[in-house]
Amino acid sequence: MDSANTPKPKRHYHKLVLPSTLQHVIPGELPLSLLVDVKPYGKLHPLAADAYMALRDAAFAAGVKTFKPTSAADTYRSISTQTTGFLARYQTQPIAGASTRVWKGNTYYLKPNCAPMAAPGTSRHNLGLAVDISDASETGRMNFMLQNIEAYGFTWEVKSEPWHIFYYVGDRVPALVQQWKQAKSLL
Repeated sequence: MDSANTPKPKRHYHKLVLPSTLQHVIPGELPLSLLVDVKPYGKLHPLAADAYMALRDAAFAAGVKTFKPTSAADTYRSISTQTTGFLARYQTQPIAGASTRVWKGNTYYLKPNCAPMAAPGTSRHNLGLAVDISDASETGRMNFMLQNIEAYGFTWEVKSEPWHIFYYVGDRVPALVQQWKQAKSLL
């Protein structure tokens, strides 16, 4: 079959299996013991951090020049960070045709020219499981992501946000992450 007829990989979407250490935490209020620094900046839950760092190393090995979060706030977000971002993008005054979110029993309307954001306490970022990848739509980076993120335990959440991925496999550590940890002597 020639490359013109080869089906292109598509983004996949899976339901979250919550790691056992997150079963009884309040999203956005994770204790420091449940957060690990990731390169070049940001923090994630330990399982997501290992998977992200393994994925990042694989991206570099595959020739992807940069593979990083868009900012430190695009990994784990505290409830205060999520609230500040949410209130900067949404208002309670109705806007015709605007995307809406419900938070604390009120309807919020997305302000013009603002990117959507989850209501505080409902984002995978508040659990330390999500990463927004910088320049995710760049062809080489997106092709790498399409071909690899699932094997590292990541999936997409929102069709309109190709940059937003999250660790979805719970306590199961994917084989490629286990291999990366062994190579780094982290097991």
